[in-house]
Amino acid sequence: MDIAFLIKGIIIGFSIAAPVGPIGVLCIRRTLTEGRLSGFLSGIGAATADATYGMIAGFGLASISNFLIDQQIWLRIIGGLFLCYLGIKTYITKQSAESVSSNKQGLVENYLSTFFLTITNPMTIISFAAVFAGLGIGTIQTNYLSSSIIVIGVFVGSGLWWLTLVSTVHVFGKRFDTKRLLWVNKLSGIIILIFGFIALASIWGCNLI
Repeated sequence: MDIAFLIKGIIIGFSIAAPVGPIGVLCIRRTLTEGRLSGFLSGIGAATADATYGMIAGFGLASISNFLIDQQIWLRIIGGLFLCYLGIKTYITKQSAESVSSNKQGLVENYLSTFFLTITNPMTIISFAAVFAGLGIGTIQTNYLSSSIIVIGVFVGSGLWWLTLVSTVHVFGKRFDTKRLLWVNKLSGIIILIFGFIALASIWGCNLI
């Protein structure tokens, strides 16, 4: 295994995951109100989607990449509406520290929701395509073993970011009482809803291109 390719992948995955957007808000909120495992699995859902798009870009699957970019309007609509749904659901929830749910169904839902949100964000595939093109990855001459190592690195790097974020939030979150956790739900719901509106509003910009 070429360690240089693995390190490149880790840096790419960490860098693309790091900007705090709706997924970050969801992970923070779930860590505070549902526990560290819930927040981490939410992050891993996003990391899985990052690795999926990294694989598409890294293996030079231009037809899939172009199809996803061509369908970005529908992806924005679906993702925007889902964000609005999650925002409203988060805002009205009455969940507190004493009502944390650790059942498997809830954890699977946390994982799948962030995977779905990330995979319906067309900017993710565009970001990976741009970064990989700049590194000369995904071309006809691409070595598939090297690309596989980079994709693994992308997943590890993204996962490291979410582990760092969730662990930090968990430490400071111990100071939150029930009343503060309820305010976390409301504030998170509003922020996620705003991101949903922004995603839907961005469709107008796509139509002008």
